[in-house]
Amino acid sequence: MSVDLGRITLFGIALFAATVNGALGYGFSSLTVPLALLFLPQKLLSPALVLVELVINSWVVIYNRGSLSAVRRRAIPILIGLIPGILIGGYLLSSANPGLLKFGTYAVLLPLILLQAAGVRRPIRAERAAGVPLGMGVGVLYSTTTISGPPLALMFNNQGLHKEEFRAALGTVRVVETTLTAVVYGFLGLFSMQSMSLVIPLAPAVLLGVPLGAYLIRYMQSETFRRVCMSFDVWIVGFGLARTIVELRMLRPPAAYGLWAAVIFFDFILLYGYFVMGRFRKPAAEAVAPEAAELPARQAAGL
Repeated sequence: MSVDLGRITLFGIALFAATVNGALGYGFSSLTVPLALLFLPQKLLSPALVLVELVINSWVVIYNRGSLSAVRRRAIPILIGLIPGILIGGYLLSSANPGLLKFGTYAVLLPLILLQAAGVRRPIRAERAAGVPLGMGVGVLYSTTTISGPPLALMFNNQGLHKEEFRAALGTVRVVETTLTAVVYGFLGLFSMQSMSLVIPLAPAVLLGVPLGAYLIRYMQSETFRRVCMSFDVWIVGFGLARTIVELRMLRPPAAYGLWAAVIFFDFILLYGYFVMGRFRKPAAEAVAPEAAELPARQAAGL
């Protein structure tokens, strides 16, 4: 892919991802990375994304600063776990085989995004105890891929945080992880002129996409928007995984792309359950609700 075409493509990917991030509070890297890895090495992409995400996450924290006091204590165990995780992940990025690293990225992302698309909600009772190992895992994942939104979103969604608290908690963790990761990348010498040149298409895409997403989400249901974006991400990650499996010669192309087809089929089941079955259940609940509301009045009247 030529330099100009590559930058234009990266700008388009980042614009879409930044719009999603502006609407939901996360999703920039989890959408950008699977697509960009199809034509860019991870060692070039990750350092550029870290700098751009530091700006995005700082904006999220400032915008939701009113909820910081409510979530600060909940974020501390995760922040503690981030430190060793980022050190381990930074070392892996600088020394691991690029193909295996790409395979690991897709393999970890796919189940996390499928859980997001399925709308899984299971509150964790021992939240503080789970925070440190979660933070360590997130640190490894972020410093190798610049992706941490799916596991963090699962955690904070499961704990029933309100919209503003969710974004404040997510932004707090991600500002710390981007800052620490940038420091580790600097010590490892991962910032290069070629990597920094990727900031040129990424930065304007973020400046346009984040406020656009914040505006658009006012006119649509955030859960529906999230489900559609996650489904799109499932398709891309599934394709990237299949392609990487073929490149590493783990499976032959028919078997690898058959795996991708199975992922798409499963995602269609999730979409059907949300858009079709969900619509049938909702009217039924609304039809029962008025009768239930009238029961106390009838009983009081002796009917």
